[in-house]
Amino acid sequence: MENPPSVDIIIPHFKRRDMLERCLDSLAETRYPSMGIIVVDNGGTEAGLVFLVKRYRSARLLRLPQNRGYAGGCNEGLKHSTADYVVFMNDDTEHDPLWLEQLVCAALEDERIAALQPKILSLKPYRRGKKVFDYAGAAGGMVDRLGYPWCLGRTFSVIEHDSGQYDGGQGIFWASGVAMFVKRAVAVKLGGFDEDFFMQMEEIDLSWRMKLAGYRVCSVPSSIVLHEGGASLSSGSPEKIFFNHRNNITMLLKNRSMAALLWVLPLRLLLEVAAALFYVTQYPDGLKKSGAVFRALWHNVWCFGDIIKKRKQIQHSRVVDEKALFCHFPILHLFNRRP
Repeated sequence: MENPPSVDIIIPHFKRRDMLERCLDSLAETRYPSMGIIVVDNGGTEAGLVFLVKRYRSARLLRLPQNRGYAGGCNEGLKHSTADYVVFMNDDTEHDPLWLEQLVCAALEDERIAALQPKILSLKPYRRGKKVFDYAGAAGGMVDRLGYPWCLGRTFSVIEHDSGQYDGGQGIFWASGVAMFVKRAVAVKLGGFDEDFFMQMEEIDLSWRMKLAGYRVCSVPSSIVLHEGGASLSSGSPEKIFFNHRNNITMLLKNRSMAALLWVLPLRLLLEVAAALFYVTQYPDGLKKSGAVFRALWHNVWCFGDIIKKRKQIQHSRVVDEKALFCHFPILHLFNRRP
């Protein structure tokens, strides 16, 4: 590839130096000539982190005085990048040597592409010789008409083995923040991630805003990234439940049309209450999990004014209508999942 576009890998980091070192070791094997690395230390106090990052070619460290979450860490890295493209990446990842080249080649095929996602496989099974999709992104992110996210290769907790069933590549709704390849100019234009999300679903919100602005989000299955998962918050923890439910409702309020919200929002509120009841009846710490759902709902009520301000800006600048955006997505994806 002559005159390859520049790419910065932006890695928000919070503790777990060993995990970051493994990620950087893997990135060092990437076969792409114009790659930089920006590690954003989210308020950490780890000794020797500067010396660790300096070991790697074209890597630099940004230190933040406080933890701004995945969204804030990525945005800070974005501010310090001048590359043509950026990749927002988790530090619990490993990578095929050609992963980045495949993404760049795909991006150059269509100037309307704003974001791309590699095929994301689960790291631990892969080390045992098993190709299993990772929960966080799998073969590409989707959203149903009620705002529930799912993935090609993963529906709720049902995760498929990778047998090439999604190797065609296609348009998707959202690209996973595990390894989200983005055209930097578009990310800057749209204001980057919503930092009020802190963590969880911020990449879905950004992808949604990209699509409303007329850009494409696609999967690139020839690019392979391995993900360990569960490094920030354990699956099913009350705090993770809070972020997921809070941010999902916020995302709906910001991005769906008013006509859609008139029927989606009442139904979603009923389903949120049903989810809270489910947690109470099915888990030993069900009261904490259920309380997280109601805290999430209350937070959206408390911050409703700020959310509406963001919504007005998004809806004023949108160029894609609701029908076109959801023409390939069912009302409830769980009735259409693969066997």
